[in-house]
Amino acid sequence: MPFPDITILRQGAENRLEGEAPNRFFANVHRPELHAFTVDRPCARALVYAGGGYTRLFYDKEGVEVARWLNGIGVDAHVLVHRLPGAPTGDGGVHPKDVALSDGLAALDHLAKTGPDLPLFHVGLSSGGHLAGVMACQQHRLMAQGAVIGYAPLNANHRNHKFPPGKPDYPPVEKQDFYDDWPVGLAGHPHAHPKMPVFLAYALNDRSVPVEHALRLVETAAAEGLAVDAHVFAAAPHGFALRDRTGTHAAWTELALDWMRRLT
Repeated sequence: MPFPDITILRQGAENRLEGEAPNRFFANVHRPELHAFTVDRPCARALVYAGGGYTRLFYDKEGVEVARWLNGIGVDAHVLVHRLPGAPTGDGGVHPKDVALSDGLAALDHLAKTGPDLPLFHVGLSSGGHLAGVMACQQHRLMAQGAVIGYAPLNANHRNHKFPPGKPDYPPVEKQDFYDDWPVGLAGHPHAHPKMPVFLAYALNDRSVPVEHALRLVETAAAEGLAVDAHVFAAAPHGFALRDRTGTHAAWTELALDWMRRLT
């Protein structure tokens, strides 16, 4: 596995990876970090958000591998290792509901200060895709060109708008509260509507993250003139990421790269 350049965004206890490559993950994050995977003569840069249901971070599968994919087209990739809502802080407390968003904004602040002045994209899969969507709703001096989101629980985890109906709340309560605060693309919640173009890749029959998450954003985009390109793949499994290349969903990476190129 490649070794990134690590920037500590806020002081805290050292983070420790668990498991073996290529399936390492963070079970908890004590301090937010930015892991930079860079290339010579980059044409753009990206903030990468790994999934894990806001209870862990799948560092290799949805972080490092996504970063190296982006490196392959000349994009500097910065993987955000963010703290988890409701997770133990180590001093008897728990992290607040918006801690992942706070860490994402700290990462933007860092990139805004350090440069280079290149087009930026938010890229996230699974819960990392939700965070990418939340970041796409923020007003910041460093505005991205767009957000690439795959199989993310964007809005149908909101306790008043769940799909399927009757689904129980997600523990810990801080995680559920964060979903409630930021139902990305849900009609009637304009603060949670992306301020930039969005690329979506979803699995039609995903039971973990139903396609309704994407469809609600598409409906809002059609009603309000938002820029959303949506791709739904019939046979894709949940968590297809970059490893599963057995169906038509293998094309999502090339579709996303072409979309990014057209925005730069």
